[in-house]
Amino acid sequence: MPLLRTLSGLTLVAVCLAGCGSVTGGSASPATTPQFVDPAEQPVAAQSATPETASAPATSAPAAPSVPASAKPEPSEPAAVKVKYVFPVDASNVDWHNTHSKYPGTDVFVDCGSRFVATTSGTVLEVSLRDRYVKGNPDGPFNGGLSVAIRGDDGVRYYGSHLSKVQSGITPGTKVKAGQLLGLTGRTGNASNVCHVHYGISPPCAETGDWKVRRGVVWPYSYLASWRKGGQKSPVAAVESWEKKSDCKA
Repeated sequence: MPLLRTLSGLTLVAVCLAGCGSVTGGSASPATTPQFVDPAEQPVAAQSATPETASAPATSAPAAPSVPASAKPEPSEPAAVKVKYVFPVDASNVDWHNTHSKYPGTDVFVDCGSRFVATTSGTVLEVSLRDRYVKGNPDGPFNGGLSVAIRGDDGVRYYGSHLSKVQSGITPGTKVKAGQLLGLTGRTGNASNVCHVHYGISPPCAETGDWKVRRGVVWPYSYLASWRKGGQKSPVAAVESWEKKSDCKA
């Protein structure tokens, strides 16, 4: 009997010890065993925290730089005006030279009464309807006798003088077309009694009254030769160059 009691006591103690090891704070919960994870065994998805662009370069084209809303486009130069050129005398028998006395100009020799026409489209600047030239006087604004000057749509002034008649309706401000009749050839002014047209090319400068410029500052010969053959050689560059260098002082 003493042995039986001893065994019973041991059994009770064992049961109590087992119960005490599983009771905390009055509620029962299974014992938790710590878990250790090997980093090498983590899923691939868990290693995707770095951005995709870090492991592969971008292949798309770089975006064009944006233009500030306040930026304004640079002003462009105006396009050159295209005009038609014609020979200023409508006649079959004409002659002119590449030289002239005192200044760049030319005399187109032709029969009296031939048609003097507009070299190109433009606007009439000046008209002289009366021959006020006095023989023996020094050079001046009346040397040309009857005359017409136009400003072409290309910005160049074209002048013809020694006319016998100015066409009706040709007045300052009148719009004309290339080849339009401006007057008839003659020998007014200091033409020395020989029928011809004094022809001058110049920038419009003061537009009126600047007779030293109006009579001619760019040699016309090569342009007349081109127009006579139906060519379209333009004097614009030569006229602009002269104006820039001389500041309209002849």
